[in-house]
Amino acid sequence: MFVDEGPYPFLAELRAAWRDIRDECAALGEDAFEPWVQREMYGQGWSTSALVAFGTRIEDALARCPRTAAALERVPGLTTAGFSRLVPGTHIRPHEGWVTTVYRAHLGLVVPPGECGLRVGGETRAWREGETFVFDDTAEHEAWNYAEGPRTVLLFDFLRPGRTMDEVDEMPPEVAAALRRRVSQGG
Repeated sequence: MFVDEGPYPFLAELRAAWRDIRDECAALGEDAFEPWVQREMYGQGWSTSALVAFGTRIEDALARCPRTAAALERVPGLTTAGFSRLVPGTHIRPHEGWVTTVYRAHLGLVVPPGECGLRVGGETRAWREGETFVFDDTAEHEAWNYAEGPRTVLLFDFLRPGRTMDEVDEMPPEVAAALRRRVSQGG
């Protein structure tokens, strides 16, 4: 389900900074992105560039994106953040997330014209550059990009009301291994 954004005033600050965030993302080389590890959900075409991974800051990545890092510092209870890119023809199949302590948000950075959207439960929305939406990642959802260009968003998770950083959801083994590798390599 999509979540009402009203209780989260920090989203307005992120929307105000979206062009700076987009420009920093665009300045990253292709080597800053790697395929998301749960390939069974999408096959090919989905890549990410981590900034914060399940509470662990990726310091060198944040240093390359200082305006993005400053904007993210204003997100209370931030647990995860990074850039998420779908190349044309990518379809992330219907699935349910496993992190119960957070809500997920997307800030549209580069959204090509055409069929490019996200379905959560029974509702479908299209990304828009400079706009956000928040959703419950544990609800069934899927995403696709059948437009002619890549779609890029700033994806970030923040604690749900009443949840704390002390609560930990168990990561799938492939996600935990990717996090260990990324942290040991410095990003």
